[in-house]
Amino acid sequence: MATVRRVLTFRRLEAASFIHSAVYLSLLICAFGLGNPEPATFVLGLTHGIMWIGMSLVCLFAARARIIPFWLAVTVAVLGGLGPFCGSVGFVIEDRRRRAAHDARQGSDQPLQLNMNGAD
Repeated sequence: MATVRRVLTFRRLEAASFIHSAVYLSLLICAFGLGNPEPATFVLGLTHGIMWIGMSLVCLFAARARIIPFWLAVTVAVLGGLGPFCGSVGFVIEDRRRRAAHDARQGSDQPLQLNMNGAD
């Protein structure tokens, strides 16, 4: 399990989610904005489908390994087929939550400092 944690990290999953969102956005632009040119639409659609299946499986495994929370894995797996942007937004939310928790832990270890010079 330690090897899996070294290879499968939150940051790598986040990056893969953003790449998947970029592929999906390219597919939407190609299909609706550019008049559905082939084979580009087919390739982007196939890439999106394969990435969604892969992201779903990997995120469910990562949730089981406690790398990401279960709600994020479900968001990627359930909503990722229709809009991988939901997964990317989920990663941003979880990243902010983790940073806030980390900042709170760091702040609780340091003594309270008062500003006595009258300027804020």
